[in-house]
Formats: sequence, C-alpha cells, structure tokens
Amino acid sequence: MRIGIDYRPVTAAPHSGIARQVLALEQALLAAGVGELVRFSMAPDGHPHRATACCPEQPVPASALHRPRARLAFEFGFLPAALGRQGIDLYIATANSGLPLRRPPTLRRQVLLLHDVFQLTLPGRHASWVRGAVYGAMDRFLIGHAVRGADAIWTPSQFSAAELAGLFATAAAKTSVLPNAVPPLAAADGTPDAALPERYWLTVGTREPRKNIPFLLQQWQSLRAGGTSLPDLVLVGDPGDVAAELAVLPGVHWRSGLSDAQLSRLYRGADRLWHPATAEGFGLPVIEALGCGTPVAVATGSALDEITPGQALRFDPRSSDSLRQALLAAVPGRREQETRAALIDAAQRYAIAPYQQRVAQLLQALPR
Repeated sequence: MRIGIDYRPVTAAPHSGIARQVLALEQALLAAGVGELVRFSMAPDGHPHRATACCPEQPVPASALHRPRARLAFEFGFLPAALGRQGIDLYIATANSGLPLRRPPTLRRQVLLLHDVFQLTLPGRHASWVRGAVYGAMDRFLIGHAVRGADAIWTPSQFSAAELAGLFATAAAKTSVLPNAVPPLAAADGTPDAALPERYWLTVGTREPRKNIPFLLQQWQSLRAGGTSLPDLVLVGDPGDVAAELAVLPGVHWRSGLSDAQLSRLYRGADRLWHPATAEGFGLPVIEALGCGTPVAVATGSALDEITPGQALRFDPRSSDSLRQALLAAVPGRREQETRAALIDAAQRYAIAPYQQRVAQLLQALPR
C-alpha cells in the first residue's frame, strides 16, 4: 500500500503544534510498516522538502502556504493528479482540511486528521474584516468538503468529536479519537533566565482569543492590587496579543522564540502552569507541563477536562469568582495534592508508544 500524507504544516511551521502531530503521525505510519509513505507539500526554491516530498513545480514561500490561492491551487489543481501519478491508495490530510477537491479514482481511502473546529465556531484573528470574511468562507468550504469526503476522521479528543458532530451530523459514524502524541521535551538548558524571579507561574500560548489570557491577567492583577501576594506571570507568546495596559503590568514577563530546551526550563522552573482557555481541542502545554512534573490549573468545559488528572486545580474560565478562588488556592506554600512522579505518570498516556499503537489500530479499522 502507498500512503500519502499532507506535509504542508511541517513545511510552513515546523515547530508548531500541528506540525509536531504531523511528524508524530509520520513516524507512527513508518513504525506500522503497512506500506510506503509519500509526503506531499509546497515549498520555496531551495527548501529541503522539495527533495523529500512531492511538490508542485511552482515554488511557494513557506509563509504563503495557508493563503487561499495557494491552497486551492494545491488541492484542486496539483493534488488530484499527483495522487494518481504516485499510485496513492490512502491519503491523510493533516490540518483540518486538505483532501483533494477532485478525488482520483485510484485513491481508495481518505482520512482527515481534524484537530478542532474552532475555525468554524469561533472568531479568529485577522488583519481586517475582509481577510476574516475571505478566510472564513474558505474554511467553511474546505473543511466541509474534507469532512464529507473523508472515509474516516481522526480527532484528538471526545470534545472535538462532539463539536464536529454538532456541525456535521454524518461525521459521528466515521470519527475516532486519536489523542495527540506529546513526547518528552528536550532536557532543560543550563542557562537560567536571570530576568525572571525565583518563583513564577507560566502560561504557554496567547494568540487566539479563546486562550482567554486577558481574563487571567485581569483577575491576577486585581488580587495583587488588593494586597494578595501572587507569583509573577511568565507568558510564552506575543505581548501584542493582549491590550497594551495588560501587556506591561508589573510582574508580567513575556518570552518568545524559545528553543525546546529553553521552554523545558520554563516548565520545570514554574510553580504551576495556567491554561485558562474557554475552548481547547486538546491542550498540548498541559501535557508538556505534566511531563516536566509541573502542577497545572486548567479551565473547565473543553478537552482540558479529558486530558488533565482528576486532582488538578480547575476553574470556570468565564467566572471571575471561580478563577480568583483558584488563584488564591494556588499561592506558594499550598500543599500539592499530586506528587511530581504522579504528574509525570499522567503525561505518559500521551507518549509516543501508546500513540503509535492507536494509529495502528485506526489503520486496521479503516474501511476496506
């Protein structure tokens, strides 16, 4: 069997969460030994993927792979013919959409790896309302096409599966849960961040409005202004993701462009990770923190309910009282209900070995 996989997320942003799942899936497919793997992507001139993946002759800048014209040219113009030429039996789209718009007759099975449906249910961040409207229309068309055309859909949580079924009733019967793979982070580097205090809380990921970072900052600052001694906050993201007055609050530290080793040091040095998202399809930072033995505090009401150990600190992400109570309960010196070993053990559910076993099961379950 010849298996094709959409490799564009790795070309476009190799360190992103989606790209990391594509790489994990690639390794799982190779480990399963069920066929020959062929990668499909677009890439600029000189990019190494032009030698290792099946790409259109026309080069495309990595920063433009997500744009409507490039996506439609790939999925409508290039991909159907390329799949036929390569004799692909099974094709896996890896970024919420991406199945060929014209299915070649030789393609026996199509799988959609769907991380979440927030592109359809929540407002995103765009430079203008015009761009938002264009991308919204494109997402509705391409995701809808992929959901209808897929023979199987793999999604990382029951929450995402339920959200998908609410939008596309026919999707439920062909949707299975494939929890994300979260391998251990690299060892922490040996260079402490001298600008950070000895004790701090950490948040990773700030861009999308659903991450709910302004709400966390507001409640944290309100308690500090009232005299409560809370640790400083370290946010991995861009200060432009929140209002200017929140970005420069005393005790707020922004970090970006980190290596895996630097991120690992931040996780290991934090008293706690806070994940206040109002909607989350999986919650990669939570598992990364647990894998480093760092306690977590998570919002309720999405996939975070599924992946987080039962004794973890939880709060309602829309209730200021609930979040403030959690912030107060987490002050330094509070006795943890879980040991470091128990936290690390909880993260092992998402290690590479169980992920690869689940991929092998799902391959066996595909319609013949």
